[in-house]
Amino acid sequence: MRSVMRSVLPALALLSLVTQAQGQSREVTGQTGLLGEWELAATVTARDADGIMEFIGPLTLKHVGICTQDGPEEKTGELRLRLSDSSSRVRATLLIDGTECSFSGTRTTSFEGSMNCPDRRSVPLTLWIK
Repeated sequence: MRSVMRSVLPALALLSLVTQAQGQSREVTGQTGLLGEWELAATVTARDADGIMEFIGPLTLKHVGICTQDGPEEKTGELRLRLSDSSSRVRATLLIDGTECSFSGTRTTSFEGSMNCPDRRSVPLTLWIK
């Protein structure tokens, strides 16, 4: 009976960690654009995507540059984040007004990299994940 319990307990502990992570949500903020003229805000929730932990949720991009007319332009979409095991790298997919963009960043005090969208030049993107 003890040997059965010894093999079952680690499996139960792992299942507990996965279940706890699935309910977690995180706040994501950031800025993008050549001059950082777009602010990003999102709340993402953890889920298991085919055995990989992914955070997914709605995002808002707000243009805060000086060229705004009639108030800041806003775009909405979805953010999907995948953190590396060491949490030193992040990969993301941003769905913005129907366009799918990708991001890969490395951690310094934030995650820094470039956002790549089809038929557009890459632009810097910095993300803070809380």
